[in-house]
Amino acid sequence: MPAIEQRGRLWAVLLPPALWLSVLLVAPLLLLCAFSFRLGIGGSLFGGWITTLDNYRTLAASPSFLELLGVSAGIACVVALVATLLAYPVAYFLVFRVRARAGVYVALLLIPFWISYLLRVMAWKVILGSGGAVNAFLLWLGVIQEPISVFFYSRYAVVITLIYVWTPFVALPIMATLYRIDRSLLEAAAGLGATPGQRFWRVTVPLSLPGVLAGAVMVFIPTVGEYVTPLLVGGSTGAMYGNLIQDFFGRSANWPLGAALAVVMLVGTLVLVGATSRISRVERFFQ
Repeated sequence: MPAIEQRGRLWAVLLPPALWLSVLLVAPLLLLCAFSFRLGIGGSLFGGWITTLDNYRTLAASPSFLELLGVSAGIACVVALVATLLAYPVAYFLVFRVRARAGVYVALLLIPFWISYLLRVMAWKVILGSGGAVNAFLLWLGVIQEPISVFFYSRYAVVITLIYVWTPFVALPIMATLYRIDRSLLEAAAGLGATPGQRFWRVTVPLSLPGVLAGAVMVFIPTVGEYVTPLLVGGSTGAMYGNLIQDFFGRSANWPLGAALAVVMLVGTLVLVGATSRISRVERFFQ
């Protein structure tokens, strides 16, 4: 096949998704960054544009904004860590213990994704409420004498709900990594006298770290900017950084400041992704 024809077919395959990503992803991000340098939202979308750094000065002069970003990052770290710890045994069980029926179990694992995200969050609103299943169970055990509100409209409720939402999702990249592990390595370790525990910690875990890191990052990134779950189960005390951005784009109608807040979060997320990618490469170097 001539090189020109091959090049033409390559462009025919790559051009549609490239245009799609440019219009729906790159262009909105560039517009968001541009808005963060705009003074006010008066006039048309592109008219009356005055470039300024006042939005970033306001952000730097308001420690509460950055404190809320730090709190949201901490919540995202906790959710990512706990979800990964819960998902790893599930993925290990599906790959190494029920390989013949893994498809059935994976389908069961993905059943929650068949239900609307909002419905799943609303279900936890019922479970964690004052008359919900958690308080009813504690009352039945006699642990408490009256319903407690610590599980509802608080950051505890946000963390619990997000862990439930993301745990099945984290199991998928871990499973993909475990499937790629060469079983002959485990057999060689057993032949050299390694116990099952040693084979797990010294062979399986190091080789599965790329999937673990990928799953944790894929949970951390959307959780930092989460606003739906805190809005439904967190209340005023469980608000996160995403709720602040939503308020500036919604009720406050201060798009430039909201854009500046979003850009700061985006930059921090990109730094995390870059650091994680570098760590993953270092791990592969030592394997």
